[in-house]
Amino acid sequence: MNERGKSISRQISELAARLERLEGRLSAGTASAPCEQNPYGDEPQRFCTMPEVPERTFGPDVSPFRARLILAISKKWVNGTKLRYYFFESGNLSAGNDQKDLVREGFEIWRNVGIGITFEEVTNIGDAEIRIGFLRGDGAWSYVGRDVIDVPGQFERTMNFGWDLTRDPRGVDTPVHEIGHTLGFPHEHQNPFAGIEWDEEAVYRYFGSPPNNWSRATTFHNVLRKLSSQEVEGSAWDPNSIMHYEFGSGLILRPEQYRQGIRPRGGLSERDIEQVRFFYPPLDGGRDTKLEPFKSEMLSLSPGQQKNFVIEPTATRRYTMQTFGQSDTVMVLFEDVNGDLTFVAGDDDSGTDLNARIQARLQRGRRYVLRIRLYSNYASGDTAVMLW
Repeated sequence: MNERGKSISRQISELAARLERLEGRLSAGTASAPCEQNPYGDEPQRFCTMPEVPERTFGPDVSPFRARLILAISKKWVNGTKLRYYFFESGNLSAGNDQKDLVREGFEIWRNVGIGITFEEVTNIGDAEIRIGFLRGDGAWSYVGRDVIDVPGQFERTMNFGWDLTRDPRGVDTPVHEIGHTLGFPHEHQNPFAGIEWDEEAVYRYFGSPPNNWSRATTFHNVLRKLSSQEVEGSAWDPNSIMHYEFGSGLILRPEQYRQGIRPRGGLSERDIEQVRFFYPPLDGGRDTKLEPFKSEMLSLSPGQQKNFVIEPTATRRYTMQTFGQSDTVMVLFEDVNGDLTFVAGDDDSGTDLNARIQARLQRGRRYVLRIRLYSNYASGDTAVMLW
């Protein structure tokens, strides 16, 4: 069977599995009847409620173009990062393996795209960047991208599933959506280039009704609020994105073709795959550039691109790694332990007049990897990195 045939067969199998889960819900008598408070004739769904975090602001010396590049890229991880996830095992934050398996399948779907980010399930919460709970009634949500590492408290959730995933007709699409947030992607229906004109009071009534029961502030934050054009990459709107809500009729006034609703096809869209591969391209397996002490290396990157370096110290001492040039970058240092990269330190100089700088004690005979992603060059000239 050729690759196209395999793809079609896989899609048919996934569709059959979704229909089987939905039929199971109906035969068990657990399907929800249309809510009496919902006048739109569509069965109400539970939706993702993104946590609110303070918006990043910039000084007057940061141009709008420079700010746009920083905001569009800053929540993305450096490519090649291994994201470790942990399931809470006890109390009201835990769930059975049937729900955990759906989340595991969600990570596998993103991995199968062939990206440079890898995932690993861990049993020690202290090793995890992603901490997953199943607190009922708290909604489904995830922090966006690198906001995960700023969540205070080692034992706080960074992702939650607040209902039984095995009874959700969307199946694995719900975990795939939340993992998409963790990879740094916002809600697609809030794309400012979508051109959606809402019947705002109808939207407030719909999301304020069961099963969501959202406040007006929550509805505004997750639906009506348009993202700044600085926060999205490119201008294309993708109504089939996994990051897009499904909307029933009666909520959208324009574009007219969506007055009867928007119903994404399900699964990752072509643009979802294009975008995740842009920020996290497959690692080519080639040999990274070796960074030698007191020898500068030019980066020669475009916004969003990344360069990787290997450091193999010949003496155990404290080293400094720093970028040079008028640019915004994020720089992360890992130790390579038998092929597994462990975070050592990082620095992000974006929006400042400083350069990214890491100081760390490196051990002779060990191997380290330094990864640098460029947000923008805000003056003429290139950017370089040096170790000393």
